[in-house]
Amino acid sequence: MNLERLLARFVRYVQVDTTAAPESSTYPSSSGQLELGRLLVAELQAMGLSDARQDQHGIILATVPATVKTSVPTIAFCAHLDTSPETTGKNVKPQVWRNYDGSDLVLPGDRSRVIRVAENPELAKLHGQTIITSDGTTLLGSDDKSGIATIMEAAEWMLEHPEIAHGPVRLCFTCDEEIGHGVDHIDLGELAATVCYTLDGGGVDEIDLETFSADLATVVVRGVNIHPSIGKGRMVNAVRAASEFVSRLPRTRLSPETTADRAGFVHPYTITGGVAETTVQLILRDFDTPQLAEQAELLRIVARTVEADFPGASIAVQITPQYRNMADGLKREPRAVDYAVRAHERLGRQPKLSIIRGGTDGSRLTELGLPTPNLSTGEHNPHSPLEWTCLEEMGQAVAVIVEVCRVWAAE
Repeated sequence: MNLERLLARFVRYVQVDTTAAPESSTYPSSSGQLELGRLLVAELQAMGLSDARQDQHGIILATVPATVKTSVPTIAFCAHLDTSPETTGKNVKPQVWRNYDGSDLVLPGDRSRVIRVAENPELAKLHGQTIITSDGTTLLGSDDKSGIATIMEAAEWMLEHPEIAHGPVRLCFTCDEEIGHGVDHIDLGELAATVCYTLDGGGVDEIDLETFSADLATVVVRGVNIHPSIGKGRMVNAVRAASEFVSRLPRTRLSPETTADRAGFVHPYTITGGVAETTVQLILRDFDTPQLAEQAELLRIVARTVEADFPGASIAVQITPQYRNMADGLKREPRAVDYAVRAHERLGRQPKLSIIRGGTDGSRLTELGLPTPNLSTGEHNPHSPLEWTCLEEMGQAVAVIVEVCRVWAAE
């Protein structure tokens, strides 16, 4: 693989602010996603992919033509343009740490932020390699610009090496995955693939074949606002009632802070509003999809108890489905995972079949009928100013993409 070209791509992409904006009424939610998409289309066309285009929703599609004459399935690779709104992605200043020496990484833009080896044990295996971070004042954007860069590099590498046997390869870059809308406007008929692979995973050699199922809960607390000077016996403070609602949620169980592996959680992550009305948003997660209904019922029970203690307040709980565990859908097309495993093995690597405590576009694509496991891209500490990636791990992801294409062509 051309690692220096891969590095240049990644550094170029992360400097475009594509932070998703959940409060936006537009699609995509931020103009930077359109800007990065235009950049990618220009690069794809420069490679010779004449069908590369950005549709009216900001989604990028392109095709690497087959190099084999026999009929083989079309496969797709997908990554998302947006970055998490939990940490700003504006004015990213990527730091390239070549020949990593194994020490803690003190980020120069905010020296109080340190990527410590004790907290990132995977760094112990990366001595002498190239680590990329932000300067500590923003996230890096490896989630998912590592995925974009690896797909782009794999596409150019295959075009430069027509001796690599592969069928038609579709490239797809989506918008607003971080806020649950990555595949809202994907036309599976136009994508026209038998299987798809998202490049949106951590570390190296992992194949995610099971994800959380997910719902969004919006809890609206309505009170009675009146001037505080005459509030006695008349004011009902929605802020206080909402705070009480959050405080009554389980804290020693069913929370991200206290669960791991296959245990689900109820996670309040935003609270906005005032005395008259306050809104709490929560995410509900579990590998066992029916458990989401029990989590929703828990919220309604808590709401009723708070209403009883705050006469005059009303609390409405609205549940919005987000995505479902991909495991069942992948069983319908076992080659999706089997061929990814075979690709790793042909490269002399041992794949790790894993579950992911989150979701990707692959969750929704699989639910819609396109089997889509998730592959590693070298992401570490996503959504954080302590985010980092490893160039060589991204290079290994490029090799996996190419080898997956070869395996499908040889079926």
